Amino acid sequence: MRGEYFELNNRRYLGNKYRLIPFIKKVVEDNCENCSSFFDVFSGTGVVADAFREFNLITNDLLYSNYVIHYAFFSDDEFNQGKLMRIIDKWNNISIIKEENYMSENFGGKYFSQEASKKIGYIREEIAILSKNGEINKREECILISSLIYAIDRIASTCGHYDAYRKTKEYNDELVLKFPNIKENMGKNQIYNTDSNELVRNVKADIAYVDPPYNSRQYSDAYHLLENVARWEKPEVFGVAAKMNRENIKSSYCTRRAPQVFKDLIEKLDVKYILISYSNMGNKGHDRSNARITDKEILSILRKRGEVQIFEKDYGAFTAGKSRIDDHKERLFLCKTFDIVASPLNYTGGKYKLLDQIKPLFPENIDNMMDLFCGGCNVGINVDCKNVKFVDKELSLIRLLNAFKEHEKDEILNEIDTIIEKFELSNSSKHGYSYYGSSSSSGLGKYNKERYLHLRDIYNKRREDSFYYDMIFYVLIVFSFNNQIRFNKRGKFNLPVGKRDFNIKMREKLIKFIDRIHEKDYEFIAKDFSNISVEEVEDLSFVYADPPYLITTASYNEQGGWSKEHEKDLLRFLDKLNSKGIKFALSNVMESKNKKNEILYNWIISNKDKYIVHYLNNDYSNSNYQTKNRDKNSTVEVLITNYIV
Repeated sequence: MRGEYFELNNRRYLGNKYRLIPFIKKVVEDNCENCSSFFDVFSGTGVVADAFREFNLITNDLLYSNYVIHYAFFSDDEFNQGKLMRIIDKWNNISIIKEENYMSENFGGKYFSQEASKKIGYIREEIAILSKNGEINKREECILISSLIYAIDRIASTCGHYDAYRKTKEYNDELVLKFPNIKENMGKNQIYNTDSNELVRNVKADIAYVDPPYNSRQYSDAYHLLENVARWEKPEVFGVAAKMNRENIKSSYCTRRAPQVFKDLIEKLDVKYILISYSNMGNKGHDRSNARITDKEILSILRKRGEVQIFEKDYGAFTAGKSRIDDHKERLFLCKTFDIVASPLNYTGGKYKLLDQIKPLFPENIDNMMDLFCGGCNVGINVDCKNVKFVDKELSLIRLLNAFKEHEKDEILNEIDTIIEKFELSNSSKHGYSYYGSSSSSGLGKYNKERYLHLRDIYNKRREDSFYYDMIFYVLIVFSFNNQIRFNKRGKFNLPVGKRDFNIKMREKLIKFIDRIHEKDYEFIAKDFSNISVEEVEDLSFVYADPPYLITTASYNEQGGWSKEHEKDLLRFLDKLNSKGIKFALSNVMESKNKKNEILYNWIISNKDKYIVHYLNNDYSNSNYQTKNRDKNSTVEVLITNYIV
């Protein structure tokens, strides 16, 4: 049988997307820019990943029987094709196996004839022996197992899956193994066999293709026999269908938990684009065929990650855009994720971790906006708005932000490196922790303490309005406790030394932050909010306010930094914006540690017909405040808007 090959797509498999490859390719080619890596999260047969061989591939599947096929076709490991084809030829020339084995004893007379079952068991046992004796490497083992799986699938007396077998005595005994038609890899590939929700926390790619199970039918039930052969652990089987215990390979996407686990997966994906295939059967079919996740849930979850388009394929024709989701069609949801940039300033109360909740609540098509109480600028720099005015009363902060804006990236980095070297502060990215007699857990505080205090003293004595002193200020922030900003009553920077330094992660954060500042029309203004008139914001389409929180304690709220009068003044200012038709969003805390912000609460009640309260936590998200049972010890953080999302 030398010279005969099988293709990756030569399998019967539920939900196989082979016929949709042109559709998927077109959507990616037309809409996904500057991509070099493709993550097939639920790879199944692997045919979608195979269509993107020009990319660096990441494949994954919970079934080991799929994993071995992916490893055979996509791994970068070497294999000896001549050796493997000689082994396959030998097996194909075997006529009769006399001894009974695990396969014949459990599956003979069911999915296969007794003779075919004995041959399957014999071949699988030989593969195990070859591997154990070191005669074949891992990829060669996977190639041989894949060859056997495809051969089994061609003769099995089933309707395409192994939930049941045909009650017939007419079997196909021609078990013929072929060699996989393996193509040369164009990129560097990674192949996984694990839970997808765990994997997405540890990998990064440009495009993620998500094609999860969509109904209650478990793939582990449909392909238990192939999984049994692939693993070859010879477990006890039971029932008419001779299934093994499959609890460890059942998918939560086939249960009522599907919306919850889908949300977790989408939130954790670290990619530029998320492309989703999901059947829109809804409640049109048999109960077991009904989709576990609704279109509304998919769209709601995706829109928190970015801009969403729906593409449909109907009778061979492509349509694009925000299409209707009425009839049964082949659809792709494409989400271009928000390009989130983390601030290099760890400002207390920064909204980086809440961006996925806050951004979807902002107005669409913001032309220009003001980020009032901007702090580390986490919100303003991540809004799709070219013109943003960042306002904060802290002069040193605004000077630093303007320095980032006015100077080139290389000049900034060189100045920071020069200051670190001049004052002999640690440089763990260059030397590591052990060089300083420290470790990652103990930190670098002991080594840096005296050097840091010396630099802090120099800054506090002079604080000149110059690029050099702005960069000293940034170095102090980097080496300070929790990388924060705090000044005492006399205006002196007074944070103690911290555990970290200007490591690779901090450098990357700063680089991305500077790049974003340079590509947009940003203005950084040192001004107290009380000195801003409504006339100054009349031309703006949106104002975001994130003031110090009246009922919480933080460095920016010490020494009477934010009082009840400040709170009332801000709320009056927002009322004026509303009267002028200017949209605003206010971040604040309603309750914290048994304290209630009575001023804010009363303002909301008195304006209940004008303003909407959105609760920024899992329990109270976008719900009515009066109708929720709340934990009195919890912190209730909100976003209040004067517009409907």
